[in-house]
Amino acid sequence: MFENLSERLGGVFDRLTKKGALSEADVATALREVRTALLEADVSLPVARDFVARVQEKATGQAVTKSVTPGQQVIKIVHDELIAVLAGEGPVEALKIDNPPATVLMVGLQGSGKTTTTAKLAKRFTEKNNKRVLLASLDTNRPAAMEQLAILGAQIGVDSLPIVKGESAVQIAKRAKTQAAMGGYDVLFLDTAGRLHIDEVLMDEIQAVRDIAAPRETLLVVDGLTGQDAVKVASEFDGKVGISGVVLTRMDGDGRGGAALSMRAVTGKPIRFVGLGEKMDALEVFEPERVAGRILGMGDIVALVEKAQETFEAEQAERMMKRFQKGLFNMNDLKMQMEQMLKMGGMQAMMGMMPGMGKMSAKADEAGLNDRMIKRQIALINSMTKKERANPDLLAASRKKRIAAGAGLDVADLNKLLKQHRQMADMMKQMGKGGMLKQAIKAMMGKGGLPDPSKMSPAELEEAGRQIRGQMGGMPGGLAGLGGMPKGMTLPGGLSGLMKKK
Repeated sequence: MFENLSERLGGVFDRLTKKGALSEADVATALREVRTALLEADVSLPVARDFVARVQEKATGQAVTKSVTPGQQVIKIVHDELIAVLAGEGPVEALKIDNPPATVLMVGLQGSGKTTTTAKLAKRFTEKNNKRVLLASLDTNRPAAMEQLAILGAQIGVDSLPIVKGESAVQIAKRAKTQAAMGGYDVLFLDTAGRLHIDEVLMDEIQAVRDIAAPRETLLVVDGLTGQDAVKVASEFDGKVGISGVVLTRMDGDGRGGAALSMRAVTGKPIRFVGLGEKMDALEVFEPERVAGRILGMGDIVALVEKAQETFEAEQAERMMKRFQKGLFNMNDLKMQMEQMLKMGGMQAMMGMMPGMGKMSAKADEAGLNDRMIKRQIALINSMTKKERANPDLLAASRKKRIAAGAGLDVADLNKLLKQHRQMADMMKQMGKGGMLKQAIKAMMGKGGLPDPSKMSPAELEEAGRQIRGQMGGMPGGLAGLGGMPKGMTLPGGLSGLMKKK
């Protein structure tokens, strides 16, 4: 999400921060490049023009150009203005699902991912909000649309309205409302039909369903890859049906992200969620502060910690810490760390959330430092016996050949894994003695509270990133020693020594 925009803005700001002093002409030149970057990212022209004008007004005063760190000050102003564009005016209220059965009407064009998003939201409300959810498909046009929602509901353990052939969308909506009230459900999701384009038939049907269902929320699902067309679709639906929020899908693709930056400014409606993949848990709450941080390469420390908390149990972390402090670190421990990283979204996702590491994500992928490499290393460990995993020193030449053949890899790959294990074992021992490991696990588990990145200056964010990068080698799901780094590429925080290419 926003990779191209982040890369372009990063280049502009790198040039700004390298200058000791800034003139108003320097700022104006940089902001012209910022506007070009926004337009290339498919941000609408009025939004890009207004954004640059506001930044220029605040960034060309003496308080900025004559400050000790003028480049950092300009970045902070851009960061704050990005938040303002993404957040809009006034605070965004929580979804109105507090008056059971609260009806949520899902609308959008065909192919935008509406049915999948409906199931994702149902899973989220069931697991995170402890709500009892009922799903109902009103799509009587698309073949197997009702069956698709029922299958997704069964996969996530959520009830769906029994399918009755021949009913109209309005009749299904009435039956769903009655079922939700009688069955004691907290939330009712109505998945409406879509079209390939906006037409009168589609709008008439949705308006009729809206009048019957009286939804508490009407969420529009739009494909983030469609760029400014997504903003036009949102404006049309809001004008004719009335929407309370937007869900952007396919934001993990190669879209340029301009729709997200334009959506709130043009429609005035908040972006509620973003879809980041096909899996049922690939849905994130859209938080302007975090998105602005990601766009400017500041990472998303809070999201990184939240992912760790979701996938890593505190008791398990404590057990691991005690083992590492005693100098115990075998192949099972290494495998656990690799699996932990994959659960948290994989290497590229984690690097993208760490301040200062986003730019290296693509280079690491090109060098073969990616999830595929981690899976190959897990395959090597799975090819070992229990005794070999517990004591890698047993691995003589004959055993190595057997293990490599079992994983379909070369002995050289296994030797690289063994070297990595030795380096990590030594580092764990050192960190355990110095108390650094305990601090790292506390950071990942969120103990002691975390600073709010949206309230930190770029310099403070960079310092926080340096500290986290220095600790990542010892954290659960750590990045340390995960393979060979190409020449000319180094990692900050002391990780580069663990990633030397053979």
